[in-house]
Amino acid sequence: MLKKKNTPFVIPIFLPNVGCPHQCAFCNQTSITGVTRDTISPETLCFLINEFLQYKEKDRRSVQVAFYGGNFLGLKKDYIRLLLDETTKFVKNKRVDSIRFSTRPDTIGVEQLDIIKDYPVSTIEIGVQSMDNQVLAMAKRGHTALDTEKAAAMLKERNYEVGMQMMVALPGDDETKSLITAQKIASLSPDFVRIYPTVVLASSRLAVWYKKGEYTPWSLSRCVPLVKNLYLFFKSKKIPVIRMGLQASEHLSKETTILAGPYHPAFGHMVHSKIFLDMATSLMEAEKGSCDKITIKVHPRSISKMRGLKNKNVESLKRKFQIKSIEIIPDLSLAEDKLTVAS
Repeated sequence: MLKKKNTPFVIPIFLPNVGCPHQCAFCNQTSITGVTRDTISPETLCFLINEFLQYKEKDRRSVQVAFYGGNFLGLKKDYIRLLLDETTKFVKNKRVDSIRFSTRPDTIGVEQLDIIKDYPVSTIEIGVQSMDNQVLAMAKRGHTALDTEKAAAMLKERNYEVGMQMMVALPGDDETKSLITAQKIASLSPDFVRIYPTVVLASSRLAVWYKKGEYTPWSLSRCVPLVKNLYLFFKSKKIPVIRMGLQASEHLSKETTILAGPYHPAFGHMVHSKIFLDMATSLMEAEKGSCDKITIKVHPRSISKMRGLKNKNVESLKRKFQIKSIEIIPDLSLAEDKLTVAS
């Protein structure tokens, strides 16, 4: 994950499905965000930005206003300018540093980028989802992998910070296709990546397929190991993964919102815990000795990751290696992704 000092303070402005040419099979942004508006007025936009600015900590983190949930460059030109004009006022008075938004790859073109070129937009996230054309077609995505390649090249040419969002467990997807998607995304040199597991949202086309038995959601036990491998792959390429799993919210916790699929409010934590369990297991297997007690040292911020949710990692190691006691000790000298094991 990105370190806090490098992570901007993001003010999210949700525009559910606004600017989208159609609704993808997996999507229902209103369910995810709990926001029902179609558009946002300048007054409401300014109010929301001012509200969030009250919660900014007094540190050196930059501030970004982010437009999420819709297809920003698919909006009408005048509306794009209206949103950017209002937000730019906060940049000019030095209360906000820059603007970011998410958009579909097939709406990134010369005409659209010319509209935003004179505004303080620094970061653009592309909804890639998959680089497998069959998976994209089955998800009714409406664009191809080539659209993503072209979009990434255009954004890089104009020196934007580029983020890419990918999804796993879409209809027709599997572990091999997801890993190939990750490889193709990495070849485009994004500045960061988000990884989302596919869940069945109420009132989505996927919900209809699920109820008819035409789509089988993945389990957490299948999804977490895959996302772990994706995370480690991107890490090996020095591409930060800034989010794994949907942002937990009151709306998503309702059973009427997510009908099925690998959702967990601590999905990212589960992935990191799996990584730490694998590291500890590997080191303990290398010991090739037997003992009643071991000590695991980790960075203080990584203690919960080592323990796992509800102490599951500790219990798993005890069972596997027949150990009576495992002590986890904080050690500031260790990097946050490292650990040591001693008997």
